[in-house]
Amino acid sequence: MKADIQKSIKRISMEGWKKVRVEYGRDYIEVLVPRDCTEITMENVPIVADPKSEVERVISKPIQSPTLEEIVRNKNKPPEQVTVAITVSDITRPVPYKGEGGILPPILRRLESAGVLKQNIKIIVGNGTHRPSTKEEKLEMYGESAVQAYQILDHNCEILDSLTYIGKTRKGTGVYVNTEFYKADIRIATGLVESHFMAGVSGGRKTICPGLVDKRTIDKFHSVEFLESPFAENLILENNPCHEEALDVARAVGVDFIVNVTLDKDMRMTGVFAGHLEEAHMTAYNHMKGYAAIPLDQEYDIVLTHAGYVGRNHYQTAKAACGAVPAVKQGGVIIIAANNRDAEPIGGVEYKTLIHILKMQGIDGYIKTLSQPEWTFTKDQWEPEMWVRVLRKVGEAGLIYCTIEMSDNDYCLLPGLCGLEFLKRRKKKPSLDMAQEMVQNAVRFAIARYREKGIEPSMGFIREGPYSVPILRT
Repeated sequence: MKADIQKSIKRISMEGWKKVRVEYGRDYIEVLVPRDCTEITMENVPIVADPKSEVERVISKPIQSPTLEEIVRNKNKPPEQVTVAITVSDITRPVPYKGEGGILPPILRRLESAGVLKQNIKIIVGNGTHRPSTKEEKLEMYGESAVQAYQILDHNCEILDSLTYIGKTRKGTGVYVNTEFYKADIRIATGLVESHFMAGVSGGRKTICPGLVDKRTIDKFHSVEFLESPFAENLILENNPCHEEALDVARAVGVDFIVNVTLDKDMRMTGVFAGHLEEAHMTAYNHMKGYAAIPLDQEYDIVLTHAGYVGRNHYQTAKAACGAVPAVKQGGVIIIAANNRDAEPIGGVEYKTLIHILKMQGIDGYIKTLSQPEWTFTKDQWEPEMWVRVLRKVGEAGLIYCTIEMSDNDYCLLPGLCGLEFLKRRKKKPSLDMAQEMVQNAVRFAIARYREKGIEPSMGFIREGPYSVPILRT
């Protein structure tokens, strides 16, 4: 710990402070915050008491759609000849696929009871630009029985031989889609409906685009043209170019049936929505928006948040960071606790390079570079652009990034203050105690910076991290 940080922290007494539980991956750390710190939290919403029964009920009575059994019959061919493709989310999304209350087993059972053969069902992981899933991740997500009994394929956006051209969107994007999915007689999309910091909301059409399309389409989806739109924002669908593009693609592909879920702040199921691509998805969106959006009457000097389950690396943690932006004052401080447990705690090689370019060039330099006519779109350039939204609000000095899974060399690539600087002693083996010390000292340091200016700072804690959407009242 640097001497100036240690000196600032020592000035801050935590007597009388209250304790909050901060999610750290699958665990929690306990952090003391000032007594008047506001807990920014989602409204309690009833959870599904019996997920297994609810999933069965919803699939039996789909929204604006025939049932799966009817869809099989309507193909006008012997059921044993019908082919099915089911797209699923990868390990970065906490979709409840496996087990008694999971959504995958009943889909598979109904298809097979309708006469579809196991060997004619393919499960396709909609990776988008994410890396392929490992065997361990497939087991964790979809369960051993599914892994053993069905073909589970990873989509690859860069292998054109595995893709089929389906035409152009209204914005002129020539689209290729996963051939295994497109050529199937029945196409089923599954996923999680939660807020999304550029597409407005996840699930539905987004499982197809960017989940199953080619790299050039994903590039357009993540382009400066789209992302600099004021409508490419959490919970906004109207005039949102990302939403419109994804919907164009999904309509062109043709999705026969979807099964989407919504979750609460503790990752418990709050709803299941099955049926028509658009109608079922919009029903899920309206349900989720009702409790995920948190109206705020003020912005705060300091905001503490966390990366949640999704924050496996720095790349994914941008969601939590952007979610905190509406809650923090201009020039304020955002403290992020992130369990970056992925094999690559920052992200892929391209992302590492691009996030470092952002750090070196600054906001204006980075956006100017991406906007140059001679610039060739680079994989993952969009995610640093999401961090630009954060830096525009708080600057590098106002972003404190706390993870115990990164080395000093990794931290040097990232904009913001390095969480390791808030540890008294650095140990070789990461532990929750280290994470707790890091975040606790970051809070004390942020408060000290304001008090040194004669300001008693206001503070907010976003309990659900990336799963909630603070919205400032206007």
